[in-house]
Amino acid sequence: MHEKINTLKEDLKNIHTIYFSSSPTPKENFKMFETFLKHINIVSSKEALYLELETEQCQLLFIELLENQEQTLMLIENIKKMKPTLFIIILANKNDPETLLKCIELSIHGFLLLPLKEELLIKTLKSMVEKRKYEVKKHHNFAQQYLSLFEKATTISKTNLEGTITYVNDNFCEISGYSKEELLGKNHNMLRHEENIKELYTDLWNTIKVQKQQWKGMVKNKSKNNKTYYAKTVITPIKDLDEEIVEYIAMRESLDTIIDDKKHLLTQIEYNSFSILVMVQLDEFEMLDKFYSNIMVDQVERNFAFNLIGYLPTVYKFEHVYSLGEGKFALLTDFQSFESSQLNIQEYLNEFVNNVKNSAVTFDEFDFDFNITVSYAIGQYMLYEDAKAGLENAMASSSKLNFSNDLSIAVSQKAKTNLQMIKTVKIALDNYNIVSYFQPIINNKTQKIEKYESLVRLIDENENVISPFEFLTISKKANYYDKITERVLENSFKILHKINTELSINISMSDIEKQTTRNNIYKLLKEYKKDTHRIVFELLEDENVKDLSLIKEFIKAVKTQGVKIAIDDFGTGYSNFERLLEFEPDIVKIDGSLVKNIATDAYSRNIVETIVAFAKKQNIKTIAEYVENEDIFNILTTIGVDYSQGYHFGKPEVI
Repeated sequence: MHEKINTLKEDLKNIHTIYFSSSPTPKENFKMFETFLKHINIVSSKEALYLELETEQCQLLFIELLENQEQTLMLIENIKKMKPTLFIIILANKNDPETLLKCIELSIHGFLLLPLKEELLIKTLKSMVEKRKYEVKKHHNFAQQYLSLFEKATTISKTNLEGTITYVNDNFCEISGYSKEELLGKNHNMLRHEENIKELYTDLWNTIKVQKQQWKGMVKNKSKNNKTYYAKTVITPIKDLDEEIVEYIAMRESLDTIIDDKKHLLTQIEYNSFSILVMVQLDEFEMLDKFYSNIMVDQVERNFAFNLIGYLPTVYKFEHVYSLGEGKFALLTDFQSFESSQLNIQEYLNEFVNNVKNSAVTFDEFDFDFNITVSYAIGQYMLYEDAKAGLENAMASSSKLNFSNDLSIAVSQKAKTNLQMIKTVKIALDNYNIVSYFQPIINNKTQKIEKYESLVRLIDENENVISPFEFLTISKKANYYDKITERVLENSFKILHKINTELSINISMSDIEKQTTRNNIYKLLKEYKKDTHRIVFELLEDENVKDLSLIKEFIKAVKTQGVKIAIDDFGTGYSNFERLLEFEPDIVKIDGSLVKNIATDAYSRNIVETIVAFAKKQNIKTIAEYVENEDIFNILTTIGVDYSQGYHFGKPEVI
């Protein structure tokens, strides 16, 4: 008997107990409790009881029946809602069958009469211990079944209280690159990546060791062969009957795979019932593609793709990452999963954008400071289309973050309009209805026409005259632009037989970069050899030009044949005084946005005066566009501009 009591005492040594009594507790009763229970607190008010239950790891509660038994039963009912697993024993002064029945209905674990008898107390406490052992065994059985299930789907490891690895599954070995023999008995520090911040581990250990709570987060690991991989990690402290931690179990989902297929993304969107799709564009990608080798660009893109997960806020990680090519990436997650995190998607993605902005990558002694544009959409249908349209819209408006639900509808409507315009361009080309109109350019001193500018127009099937602003951009996307350039050059050179003045022809620097366009120009100059001194090529500057040396060679080649060079739209955009010195043009056309405001805007006038003064020193002629009235013309004449072009002197017309 003595041995059994000692065993019971051992089983109860870490049990935290509360004794609730509104009246003084008899000393003999309390002494009997202390024989078996080492951690016991006496409380005498309901307020104190509730406070004790909230702050203490209590497993056992003794309650003396109050005079009003209904109040006691109500108190028990509230406590069971607070702590469903709490073991409750009622202490009563009399054997009341009705009260006992109500206690049974409340699933009370014991009912003892006062004064206490030691053998009944021992029996009740033994019953509690056996029940707790059974519950632990049952939960352990469930845990083993769950563990067996997760074994196949995720990586699992166990550590003891000192952080030493005591168990790893096959998946863990496969991802880490270590064998079980190499891992067991070692510390997880051997997998730690040096880029993880110290605060991550401080938070982790405080959560699982001090708070005894489950920790969730993203951990950057390093495998045996120094390969970096990310793992969505859940670490759970495993406790014994006395709520003491005996070991830690960690489950990880590897996120090191970047999927390179748009088809997989669309399939996953269709598979999910409701998703959040985030589309990401590297802002620097076009610049990289323009100035660096393909190998360098590929390295930078791969590095960003690999580290993309690490740029996301640590509070939540998207399950799927896709590389879509040309600096574009996609992130996909289940909407309900993100919603349960109680995060604000706008704030989350703003932090993501800033994390990328504050990062830098070094390749071959070159430092790359990344910036991204982000678009996101929520739902299932047209999700990819919405996010893609939103990304294009954000990039066009220089916005860093764009919510793009239903934006694809507007894009679809625009696409229909664009398709109709493409059809119109094709028909116009087939029917030679890409034509040239000619606008006069007058000498400001003589007010006589000395030049014409060739301006492209499209005549549609209804004989409507369409401006180039409506069809040139879409023609580039449909690969009709080069054909239009060819027609403009042909039309312009043919008109030389009808006029005796100079003729200005617009040509972009991107056009000059194309071998076929240069060959066509050289062919026409040879064909119209006697008239080349009347040709002026107005160079339209283009941000996409890659080879300025090629442009300089072209300028030099055509100038030897008597052709003059003009810089169009000078004073805004990409043009600058340094470019004038590089290209040595004969003419500068002052941008119309400066000219049309010159009578009312002192800033515009100052810029025009500066351009004219510089041009005269370099012996360069100046032409002002958008001369709409007499006031503008008089100011330009006073400043010293050589030529004027605008509706004040004539609209573009067929000659």
